Amino acid sequence: MTDPADVPLRIAIATNDLETLNAHFGSCRSFALWEVSAKSARFVEAVGFDETTDQGGKHDDSADRIAPKVEALTGCALLFVLAIGGPAAARVVRAGVHPIKRKEPEPISAIVAQVQDMLNGNVPPFLRKVLGRPAPSFLEEETR
Repeated sequence: MTDPADVPLRIAIATNDLETLNAHFGSCRSFALWEVSAKSARFVEAVGFDETTDQGGKHDDSADRIAPKVEALTGCALLFVLAIGGPAAARVVRAGVHPIKRKEPEPISAIVAQVQDMLNGNVPPFLRKVLGRPAPSFLEEETR
């Protein structure tokens, strides 16, 4: 039987250099995709994008640049970005991915470590379902 702590969670990080969370959803050059469990983490792939926005808030309505990015998130549970617009966030959420906005750029290694810390602690209910972990009993909650 598989240890629940070994079940990986796939995350996506908006990046322009594959080392740092440093991009907005619409303007990122790529997503760094990672599989993270409580005990391990591994880089899966970088999904690159040719068409991006300029981060100025104005978008060209003639081209749907959101769809390829949402499609690239297939299988992911979390998306880390510096910013994401309302319509894009709605599409990401409808795809079953939880967007997480950060205020400042951070090393991808720090994001991965934070996800591991979360998975080793009290996992939020929406992630428990994704990971197939049962909800802890009240007694387990009290002992943490």
